[in-house]
Amino acid sequence: MHQSAAEIAIRTRRAAFNRAIADGDVAAISPLLGRDVVMVTGSDSAIVSGRNAQLKAWRREFASPARVVYTRTPVSVAVSRVEPVALEQGHWKGLEASSGRAMAAGDYSAKWREVLGEWVIVAEIYATLG
Repeated sequence: MHQSAAEIAIRTRRAAFNRAIADGDVAAISPLLGRDVVMVTGSDSAIVSGRNAQLKAWRREFASPARVVYTRTPVSVAVSRVEPVALEQGHWKGLEASSGRAMAAGDYSAKWREVLGEWVIVAEIYATLG
């Protein structure tokens, strides 16, 4: 199956986001997020609104002694033919950083938008299924 340049770019940026989480690197997360990005968390459906709020949440997560490393694995990336947007869908898991023990897992959807030649996340919704 042929992957478009947009799909490859999005999958590459998702891999960079996963690396940034594993490394606890907030600075590497920032350029992957749209200014007004919205995230709905998997368990309590808390809404984290805006890049600055999400970066603050990641700083808190990275500083926690019970830190969890999240990995998102895309299953599909559908790129719009009419707008500079794409929908990524996949599975996520969270492993305890200290032990590697599985903490939670589920599915997610992410909407990406191309802004000034770069794909950024504008919305994500997570569901904790296990």
